[in-house]
Amino acid sequence: MKDEKHHSGLNRRQFVKNSSMAMGGLMLSPSLMAKAHIDGADEIKIGLIGCGGRGTGAVVQALNSGQNVKLVAMCDAFEDNMEKCYKRITDPNFQDWSSDEPIDMRSKIDVPNEHKFSGFEGYKKLIPLVDVVLIATPPGFRPMHFEEAINQNKHVFMEKPLAVDGPGVRKVLAVAEEAKKKKLNVVVGLQRHYQKIYQNWVEMMHEGVIGDIISSRVYWNSAGVWVRPREAGQTEMEYQMRNWYYFNWLCGDHITEQHIHNLDVGNWVKQAYPTRVHGMGGRQVRNGKDHGEIFDHHFLEYEYEDGSRMFSQCRHIKGCQNRVSEAFHGTNGSAPKPGVIKTKTGYKILDHNDKKDRNPYQVEHDLLFEAIAKGEYKYADAENGAKATLTSIMGRMATYSGQVIEWDAALNSNISLAPKEYSWKANPPVLPNADGFYPIAIPGETKVV
Repeated sequence: MKDEKHHSGLNRRQFVKNSSMAMGGLMLSPSLMAKAHIDGADEIKIGLIGCGGRGTGAVVQALNSGQNVKLVAMCDAFEDNMEKCYKRITDPNFQDWSSDEPIDMRSKIDVPNEHKFSGFEGYKKLIPLVDVVLIATPPGFRPMHFEEAINQNKHVFMEKPLAVDGPGVRKVLAVAEEAKKKKLNVVVGLQRHYQKIYQNWVEMMHEGVIGDIISSRVYWNSAGVWVRPREAGQTEMEYQMRNWYYFNWLCGDHITEQHIHNLDVGNWVKQAYPTRVHGMGGRQVRNGKDHGEIFDHHFLEYEYEDGSRMFSQCRHIKGCQNRVSEAFHGTNGSAPKPGVIKTKTGYKILDHNDKKDRNPYQVEHDLLFEAIAKGEYKYADAENGAKATLTSIMGRMATYSGQVIEWDAALNSNISLAPKEYSWKANPPVLPNADGFYPIAIPGETKVV
């Protein structure tokens, strides 16, 4: 595996060109490959790394993909998280938000105690046991878990975002190249690419029905997510791992963890990636000790090479307008929300009703496991996942620093957010002061590249 340092000096033009060529060739002429099942059987063995809510959902969707899939190994930093997940999915009356009726998956699950792993190194024991790795850990761990899976010739489903800093993005890029060489399928959980309403909407814009895209507006404004208070006896590392959403080395801030979806759609519609970004943000409401170091609001203006702009909002504040959506304005019309396209005079030329569309979270697993079962190489999502991740990271860099951030500077940044040591006894990268508060970025002072 190439070390990420060999990818220093990357620029946006090379990045866009190389990734577009790879994806274009893949879609036009998918190549066949030998099945990579460990024992040569038709059964596809899967292992889950990261047993939280999204990991639980991913494994359920994999098991219900319509293929001969069996869960044989599980791993989480915390043993109790893993056991909670195992108990849920082996309940004969299991039901989650994506299913209309209870699902009994016990016949598809065979995870003996010796195939349950915990701690920071458990993933290294899980990966050799399976054909496909499901990675749903906090984002800071995904580059190393992805690297190990591809090193061991495994297909991968990986949740977004793919990293939290420039070095992590470069590692994902290097590993993605290895995955392509080995013809290993990689699907990333930017599920809008697998959602009919978005596919039809974006295709029509690509066909030019609203002309050239002049401006884009993307939003993830919501009340925010869970908070997990500190418990007696926890080390600082355990506390931050439990409350991972509020620490950048684990989460990347909510602009990266959530708003990546909308930024990705903006890039998808433009068929391009931003050259630079500037904006503002801060902590106004979610600013307690349990809110770690992340901001609760960001407002950004991204610029593309053709001069067009993408205006971005994301907010985690209760009692405000909620909006998770995208809108585009062109020289000949507009696309005011997903599934709707209008002419300049306001006449609707697309009004997609998505009530009968299949769940995109399920579709992405159906397609991945169908390709694996058939021995086909069809999916290489890691490059686009890396670009979407970097788009969100450079936005965070802009709000934290108050500076204009160039794409190439963000990509080639050597500032790593990772801890020096992955151990329960080690200190994480940021520590609280004597009053229990964490250092917060100060625009105009904080250095990010």
